[in-house]
Amino acid sequence: MAQLTIPFGRLDRIAMGLSGLCVVHCVATAVLLGLVASAGGFLGQPIIHEVGLTLAMAIGSFALGRGILEHGFMMPSAVGGLGLGVMTGALTLPHDGTEAAYTVAGVLILALGHRLNAMASE
Repeated sequence: MAQLTIPFGRLDRIAMGLSGLCVVHCVATAVLLGLVASAGGFLGQPIIHEVGLTLAMAIGSFALGRGILEHGFMMPSAVGGLGLGVMTGALTLPHDGTEAAYTVAGVLILALGHRLNAMASE
């Protein structure tokens, strides 16, 4: 039976791509809330943020953890963990624009952690 193996760098690139999609989602939600209330209302549902955060935590933890095992550096994982923490904290903020700002900041910090992880793996 063949075993599925994903190269270390590819997993980080996938995670960075998902981080980018999260930024696009947050910006698009803010724009759509201003332009089209019904579409913005759908994208602004808490379940979208909760599912997105769950995916980010699962993929981020796996990718950053594998990086520690491969190259032994803790810094990428610490930076990525900080980003995940900021994203988690953003869920507790009111929906007045501060949540989106903190989420985008957390996503950018997480993407930096994945980039550092990919660079350490090279």
